[in-house]
Amino acid sequence: MATRRVATIFGGSGFVGRYVVKRLAQQGYIVRVAVRDPEAALFLKPMGDVGQIVPLFASVTNEGTVRRAADGADVVVNAVGILSESGSATFQAIHTEGAARIARIAASGGAGRFVQISAIGADTGSPSAYGASKGAAEQAVLGAFPSATILRPSLVFGLEDKFFNRFAEIARLSPIMPVICGETRMQPVYVCDVADAVMAALASQAASGRTYELGGPRVWTFREILAYILKQTRRNRRLVDIPMGIARFQANIMQYVPGKPLTPDQLLMLQRDNVVADGALGLGDLGLTPTPVELVVPAYLSRFQPGGGKRPMAPSPLEG
Repeated sequence: MATRRVATIFGGSGFVGRYVVKRLAQQGYIVRVAVRDPEAALFLKPMGDVGQIVPLFASVTNEGTVRRAADGADVVVNAVGILSESGSATFQAIHTEGAARIARIAASGGAGRFVQISAIGADTGSPSAYGASKGAAEQAVLGAFPSATILRPSLVFGLEDKFFNRFAEIARLSPIMPVICGETRMQPVYVCDVADAVMAALASQAASGRTYELGGPRVWTFREILAYILKQTRRNRRLVDIPMGIARFQANIMQYVPGKPLTPDQLLMLQRDNVVADGALGLGDLGLTPTPVELVVPAYLSRFQPGGGKRPMAPSPLEG
């Protein structure tokens, strides 16, 4: 009997990772879900057959746990990422050093394919610590695993996202909709398209050593997205521009608020466009067609409409 292939995905219980786990299971892999809290990842197990999906503890800062998770895996995916720093969980430790450690151990453990989920804006010269650490991570991954594929999504949307849902909640509670850097351009990409891109990259030798920038079919300004959220939630709120000086002051305060709704580093990122670069490889080069915001977002934002509404059926991690 043929031995089943093994896939390890770091950060597999996260927003993007859970969709990748489902697809890996559908492809017949034994899936090791390497996370800091295996118990919180148990919801993934029904996505596969009995014993097919195995949550296990792994910290990207700990050599031994990374090795236990990645050793002997046929394919490895790194979907670990943080949006703000907290204590020892710094961008340098999690993004750069963590990715380097995973790639090095995956290579020494005999993995055939490696996918690093990065972000548009990853650049060692970025003024944002987040962007700079993501850029350094890409360099470290390719240094340790030259045939790795780098995927750089723009703003990712989907049922569990923390962008459309967060601003819909603001629209529900606030008499105004604050706008910071309203002319910044974004190219929202559907989480299922990102997960499909991971699978396409794993299956294609042509994707080895290449970088793909993942964006949806439309470029939006931040102001346009906020106006769209107001329309879908049926909230009549005035869009109010926040001057940069006030935004900086708010970010300096909010970085100490639980949940860190806005940090100075996030404000730096918000000042830069987040769109696919001219000439960059993209979803089309992986044989995929991007999904419009308009086909997905209205379903899961309807619960924020006046009266609360009933949360509708929407795309979920169990979707095929």
